[in-house]
Amino acid sequence: MPLSVNDVYIEIRRTLKQADVSMPELEARELTAHVCGADKKRPADWAYRFLDDDTVARARALADRRIAGEPLAYLIGEWDFFGLTFRVTPDVLIPRSDTERLCELAVSRAQEIVNPRVLDLCSGSGCIGIALAHAVPDAHVVAADLSEAAIAVARDNARRLGVSARYICLAADALADPPERLRGFHIMVCNPPYITGPEMGELDRSVADFEPHLALYGGADGLDFYRSVARRWMGVMLPGGTLYFECGWKQAAAVADLFAQEGFSDIRIEEDYAGVQRIVIVRLPY
Repeated sequence: MPLSVNDVYIEIRRTLKQADVSMPELEARELTAHVCGADKKRPADWAYRFLDDDTVARARALADRRIAGEPLAYLIGEWDFFGLTFRVTPDVLIPRSDTERLCELAVSRAQEIVNPRVLDLCSGSGCIGIALAHAVPDAHVVAADLSEAAIAVARDNARRLGVSARYICLAADALADPPERLRGFHIMVCNPPYITGPEMGELDRSVADFEPHLALYGGADGLDFYRSVARRWMGVMLPGGTLYFECGWKQAAAVADLFAQEGFSDIRIEEDYAGVQRIVIVRLPY
């Protein structure tokens, strides 16, 4: 007897729950909708749509991969961030809600500037810079990342989300001097690698085994990228420019102190939506 979309959803939900996967209802719904081509906003229709055996087999295979630790976002190839859906691959970190508050703060600042120029350093999937460009119609964003594969993902996301005319990608190493042509930015957003050496050995398996280590490891103390930006990259900013950094949940004070030691005084720390001090903001003098 053919199985309906709802039958497959119930089966996958039960399988994920038995495997102690977090939020089995949410993950089962996402997996089922993706494989079956079903509208996840209309689950009431799922009981009346029946599936062929190949589709059921693909759904079960994805559920098995999820139980083995592969992140849901990589299985379905997309993830939501700041109200937008981004394509993701194992070449980029999965966008996280922890970062949405940083994006909100940067958007608010960009809205105060006419034709703001924004640098998204360590851009990964492009989620921060693209979300900002989407929210601020006159913003122009340059996304810089060391990974050519990540740049390809960001460029595709910009095209899919309709901002490619105001979004440029280029290869650059945040641990080296910036390219000469990078100048004149009002805003920098930066979510760099910041996992420490000891923390790399303690990562959840779904992160350690599947997400790119190039985008995770920030040096022995996790601060290598902040040091480099403070010492090498401040010249890309205009006078009065503002920089927004994400950092680890115990790093905000250390990052703020690092910029203070480099002579910057207008520094503040903000909390993310969970109340964690994760955002460091540096304002340059005029």
